[in-house]
Amino acid sequence: MNKQPRFLLALLPLLSVIISAAYSIMVWEISMFLPLIIGLAVASLLGFLNGYSWDEIQNFMKNGVSRALPAIFILFVIGTIVGTWMLSGTIPTIIYYGLEFINPTIFLPTVAITTGIVAISLGSSFTSVATVGLAFMAIGSSMGIPSAHIVGAIVSGAFFGDKLSPLSDTTNIAPAMVGANLFDHVRHMLWDTIPAFIISLLLFWWLGLNRSTTNLQNDKMNEIMDGLMNSFTIHPALLLLPFITILIIAKRYPALPSLLIVSTIGGIVAFFVQGSSVNEIMTVMTDGYQANSNSETLNSLLTRGGITSMLSTIGLVVIATALGGVLEGTQVFTTLLEGIIAKIQSTGSLISTTILSTLVVAFSCGEQYLSIILPARGLVGSYQEKGINPKSLSRSVEAAGTVGINLVPWGVTAVFISNILQVSPYSFIPFIFFAYLVIAFNLLYGFTGISITRTPSNSLSAATSLKESV
Repeated sequence: MNKQPRFLLALLPLLSVIISAAYSIMVWEISMFLPLIIGLAVASLLGFLNGYSWDEIQNFMKNGVSRALPAIFILFVIGTIVGTWMLSGTIPTIIYYGLEFINPTIFLPTVAITTGIVAISLGSSFTSVATVGLAFMAIGSSMGIPSAHIVGAIVSGAFFGDKLSPLSDTTNIAPAMVGANLFDHVRHMLWDTIPAFIISLLLFWWLGLNRSTTNLQNDKMNEIMDGLMNSFTIHPALLLLPFITILIIAKRYPALPSLLIVSTIGGIVAFFVQGSSVNEIMTVMTDGYQANSNSETLNSLLTRGGITSMLSTIGLVVIATALGGVLEGTQVFTTLLEGIIAKIQSTGSLISTTILSTLVVAFSCGEQYLSIILPARGLVGSYQEKGINPKSLSRSVEAAGTVGINLVPWGVTAVFISNILQVSPYSFIPFIFFAYLVIAFNLLYGFTGISITRTPSNSLSAATSLKESV
């Protein structure tokens, strides 16, 4: 007979991931594949000891991975977009004009704002990181700005935009899980998102204070700009490609075909503007762009993209989602949530429990969707009992699930960002100011009652029906 594990036993998979991750960093000096596999093995063994058959455990893995298939295919296509945008000269053009016009003192706030606007328009943090984020990474590195600071600004902006965009999948999932209206949910998120982002901008501005380029850095920037002019046709018209991308996504066509169109347009631009051959276009889509200029610095900045560059990230996605499927199927998450829910006494403890449970799921499996779905489903009844509008629940799980997931070094988002921008998660996580602040504002509102609205009786009935249906 299948049993639900006791609370202390349910902690074992999470602890095994965290401990083995610590060893991977400090002792083994390896990637996160092994810690996640260890966590998967521990979770599977725990399920087996609680009466689940191997076939059932395998099905849990399949269910977990199947949820990630759309994201996996999108990652493949993002790899091709990076390659064709490099070959077409789009990213090099952004880098060139960025070096020419952006002041180093306001560079980091500019990065966060611009990346945020792109992410709101696209509804995708991943696409904005892999396109304009990659260009800003090259610009900032050329200015001598620490890589961790640049990534912190890119990620803060990208997930600010992702969080508020009605086009974003997570922005739609969170209210759907609790029975809240999408636009009520987005408006409610302004309470935590806007002040958190403003303070983040001030912190990035503070990091850039008194920063000016030295003669050595000016020489480096000139070297890169000369290298770009010699390697590509640089023209303002190439900046139209990002705007075309925004228009395509804004039409709300399905994400995968839309991104395939964007990648194809990049290849067409490379063919007609840069004179690239069809073979070159296919090569960069598969293996990425290989820069071959006289500048080693420029080569290291531009050698990016391709389907093959996404394989390690996709491998981690598969293992992480398989782990999440086992933890969900064997009721490990249910046990953890029940243990946390039992401590709820006040509105403040309910909001903090929501944040904590979302982060527990995030650190257990590193997967964004489960981090939102499971706490939202598990806690909707508690919000109903306290008469709190479910949009406060959807706002809290978005804060910790959509944005807070970036604080998990082995999480899918952190690994993707690290792979695209070539910076270790352990370097940039301390500088994702937006992630810390948006969680802090939710906790503040929970304990002070600011922006916490009560649920009308008819909404309570709807919430009850939702709870019974899930």
